[in-house]
Amino acid sequence: MEPQSGPLSAQEQVVIYEARQILLRHLNQNPVLSSWQAVLDYCALTIRGEVERFHVLYLDRKNRLVSDECLAIGTVDHVPVYPREVLRRALALNATALIVVHNHPTGDPEPSASDIAMTREIQKGCKLMGLALHDHIIVGIGREVSLRGRGEI
Repeated sequence: MEPQSGPLSAQEQVVIYEARQILLRHLNQNPVLSSWQAVLDYCALTIRGEVERFHVLYLDRKNRLVSDECLAIGTVDHVPVYPREVLRRALALNATALIVVHNHPTGDPEPSASDIAMTREIQKGCKLMGLALHDHIIVGIGREVSLRGRGEI
């Protein structure tokens, strides 16, 4: 299946919304993100869009999803991220692990230097607070990139 570029039609947006609702119902019944593919599928369906969005998946000690929180919404090519807010929310939720996720609306999920630097700042904070940073996933069109998989964290 070839990735589509350009804005989504109204019908496509409705289909995506309905798919997200089905996925969220499934996660509420089966909240363990038990496989890497399950995590990628979840991210691909929930964290796409025409502007950059920065989400954090907060997990408990059994890697059950405690909360998926959109911490920032940006523009077509930038989203402001504050590591202290990521960590503050993790502590408030009693999370023990997290997965950072954001999208690249242009469709190319390759990380920028600032993506990598921000991830390392969050990783430092997690280490100090006793939290596990499992990954930073960048969602593009038809493809996701894992910074852990690339050896960046």
